[in-house]
Amino acid sequence: MNAVSGDLAFLPLGGTGEIGMNLNVYRCDGALLAVDCGIGFAGHDNPEVDVMVPDPAWLAERRDRLVGLVITHAHEDHIGAVVHLWRQFRCPVHATPFAAAVLTRKLTEAGMVQEVPLVVTQPRARFTLGPFDLQYLPVAHSVPESQALVLRTRHGTVLHTGDWKLDPDPLIGPRTDEAAFAALGEEGVLAMVCDSTNAMVEGHSGSEAEVRRNLAALIRGMKGRIAVTGFASNVARLESIALAGRAAGRQVSLFGRSLRNIEQAARDCGYLKSIPPFVPEEEAGFLPDDEILLICTGSQGEPRSAMAKIAEDTHPNIALGEGDTVIFSSRRIPGNERAIQRIQDGLVRRGCRVMTDEDHMVHVSGHPARDELRRLYALVKPRYSVPVHGEWRHMQEHGALATGCGAVPFLIEDGDVLRLSGNRPEVVEGVPAGRLAVDGDRLLPMDGSVIAARRRMMFNGVVMASLAVDGQGKVLADPQISAPGLFETGDPEPAMIAADLRRAMGELPAALRREDDQLREAARSALRKAVGRRLRKRPTVEIHLLRV
Repeated sequence: MNAVSGDLAFLPLGGTGEIGMNLNVYRCDGALLAVDCGIGFAGHDNPEVDVMVPDPAWLAERRDRLVGLVITHAHEDHIGAVVHLWRQFRCPVHATPFAAAVLTRKLTEAGMVQEVPLVVTQPRARFTLGPFDLQYLPVAHSVPESQALVLRTRHGTVLHTGDWKLDPDPLIGPRTDEAAFAALGEEGVLAMVCDSTNAMVEGHSGSEAEVRRNLAALIRGMKGRIAVTGFASNVARLESIALAGRAAGRQVSLFGRSLRNIEQAARDCGYLKSIPPFVPEEEAGFLPDDEILLICTGSQGEPRSAMAKIAEDTHPNIALGEGDTVIFSSRRIPGNERAIQRIQDGLVRRGCRVMTDEDHMVHVSGHPARDELRRLYALVKPRYSVPVHGEWRHMQEHGALATGCGAVPFLIEDGDVLRLSGNRPEVVEGVPAGRLAVDGDRLLPMDGSVIAARRRMMFNGVVMASLAVDGQGKVLADPQISAPGLFETGDPEPAMIAADLRRAMGELPAALRREDDQLREAARSALRKAVGRRLRKRPTVEIHLLRV
């Protein structure tokens, strides 16, 4: 696509039509601005992948026009892909002190901290990047210093809400600045690009203060060891759990690297001042059962988390069992239900009592329910509404609500270019958008050959045959067959397949047997047929050929 001058457009490359992997782009008079850069977790739909990021190719090809990347808050689905994608952008990154502290730790671990121009930008700051006159507006959310972003341009003003809620007492940080949003509404807002996560939930999302009161009351009367798991980045919840433990006469210990990283970032930014240092993980197991409270990673069933290891009784420093209690101070993110259930079943099997938000008031969402959405529309009075940060059903409900609030909704998906300037917004084109799998230091296309092969191997298995042949291509010994995940030890099938393969090799023309590439391909075809006859499956097959 050629550079477009003279318009204002919004084009999401991730996070619209899905939850997670937020990567939003605004175009103004040819210049580009990126807002957020996050990861997504694959879940059971893609078991061959752990972490995904949005495909940045379209934006990377235009990085000479990219004036910056602005981070709204420190959640992984908004900040976690910076270390994976920044080298394709090479632009300044703006973030509040807390988000910058979290990002600095990630960049340090990746060996990139000296490369990335990280601009620490204060909450409420107003700053300019190219043709964009930008302003942070504080909002309550489940991580400190969350900001909405105002984009003032010569074509009009856009409010990008980020993740937000209306919490009367968020405990850490200010409440959503309703007066500032009302002033913005009086100034005039062309479009509001807004969080849709809880657009199907009636009422109000609830307050962190209510969770604090309930946790304190629950924990005060408990015996045995107590473990609480939740979202690591929710510093207010971390403080609430620690205060509840102290009030009950318990010492508190953190279990899990992401929790320790968030704690350090929070303390660096002046949060958690009322909380003394946590008991080191290595010492927690030596304290009496009624004097210890654990805060653990693993609320979403992550397989390598502290809670997963505790449920499997493989954690090196702590064990839970009969008489102990585990509180899941979180909600189930769609797609993680099976993994969470597996951990909870493991804990119950060990004799633990498990408590969740389904039976106790131990969690509130960080996203706005319908009453809060209506309130924001009344304050901002946008002419147009662009629902984002949700699956299609969430965005559709959000669009219907926006209509009732007097805004005209436009429902788009990743890759749509929505031109906001002109007489009326319209989708003027589509750009490439997709997902990449994070595989160590590599990024692999989700629809590419590597992931496809991994998916086939996961469901159909893999069979490898090692062949030793002489110079004329004669097989010198029975082929060695390896088929992990297909046969039990002692099964006769591998020997039968080896015999079938040797027989087929002996029937090949002499000229073909003298050429390595042709011999290898013929052996692969023969192995595939032999396995098919024995297993009625089509696993991936591979030949290791050794010519002696």
